[in-house]
Amino acid sequence: MAAAGPGPASAGGRWEVVRKGRRPAGGSGSRRALGEANAGRALPLAAPIATSDTIFELGFEKALKKQNKEQVPPASAPEQPPRRQHHAGKSTKKASANDAGVKPGKCRSLEEALRALDLADLQKELDKSQSVFPENPSVWVKDLAGYLNYKLQAPRSDPLLSQHPHDYPYCLVSKELRSIIRSLLGRSASVLELFFDHCIYTMLQELDKTPGESLHGYRICIQAVLLDRPKIATMSLGKYLEVLRSHQNRPAKCLTVLWALGQAGFTDLHEGLKVWLGVMLPVLGIKSLSPYAVAYLDRLLMMHPNLTKGFGMIGPKDFFPLLDFAFMPNNSLPPSLQEQLRRLYPRLKVLAFGAKPETTLHTYFPSFLSRATPSCPPGMKKEVSGDPLPFWTL
Repeated sequence: MAAAGPGPASAGGRWEVVRKGRRPAGGSGSRRALGEANAGRALPLAAPIATSDTIFELGFEKALKKQNKEQVPPASAPEQPPRRQHHAGKSTKKASANDAGVKPGKCRSLEEALRALDLADLQKELDKSQSVFPENPSVWVKDLAGYLNYKLQAPRSDPLLSQHPHDYPYCLVSKELRSIIRSLLGRSASVLELFFDHCIYTMLQELDKTPGESLHGYRICIQAVLLDRPKIATMSLGKYLEVLRSHQNRPAKCLTVLWALGQAGFTDLHEGLKVWLGVMLPVLGIKSLSPYAVAYLDRLLMMHPNLTKGFGMIGPKDFFPLLDFAFMPNNSLPPSLQEQLRRLYPRLKVLAFGAKPETTLHTYFPSFLSRATPSCPPGMKKEVSGDPLPFWTL
């Protein structure tokens, strides 16, 4: 397309035709020329700068050098001359010998340990305890028990001392030692219940140790306390029943507790029956404890043939479980213990009915009657129909 316009054409010039979409001539060349001109003035690339040691690198290098130095194993120390090793062995042997001399060794028997006991030294220690703690008898008696148990180290017996008399080990104690023990207990009457508990719990702690100390000293103190104060054993029967229940899987501990509480019965039938009814009858069905419970009842009734002091101790709630244990088949007692309990039943019945059965039997009759069924075992049927009914008709 041509466009005409006023211009210098009249002056002899000419019109220039401009085509749309066409670049002016020489445009690309000028760009190349500009690029080449700029290329001539471009800064030359600098050669790579060699890195120098920075503060960080210097510190890191020093740390590496230090680490490498520490990783180098030190030179082995010179061996000790044989002469020094010989002296060290001597000193070790001497120290162990001294340590062995501090703690008394076990005697072959408790009788031997009691004969070797220095009563003057015991009295000296007790006097010192009373002078240092004049207002604290609890410390006195604990020192007594601790001293005796520490010195009377003899082979352990079974928890029930079944191979010995009922008053063992106190029966071995000399008159002089008994006098010292009873004199101190007399001055400590206000704390004897706590002392009794202390002896039992300390024995239980010793049973947890391997091998643990002998318990003869604590047993002697328990027997000495209950000889004059048997009621102390029955002041906390509920607490000890919980101890038995919590240690059912530890027969040695349970039997130790039963032994300690049972010592009260050999002095007083009334307290012995309270112990038996309170902690032994409830565990009568436990296999590991039943033999001792029945044996204790047998010995208790044998030692106290006069049952009058025990009248009123056994009521219906205790009597009928005993009746069932003795006569009902397939209960938790083995046949031998059932037979032993049946032999004791006549005396248990006397304790239950008391001096005047006609005044007490009405409380027993309903429970007797409930057992008079066709399935009643022959032995129990004889007891149910033979003895109570004549009293009931009086």
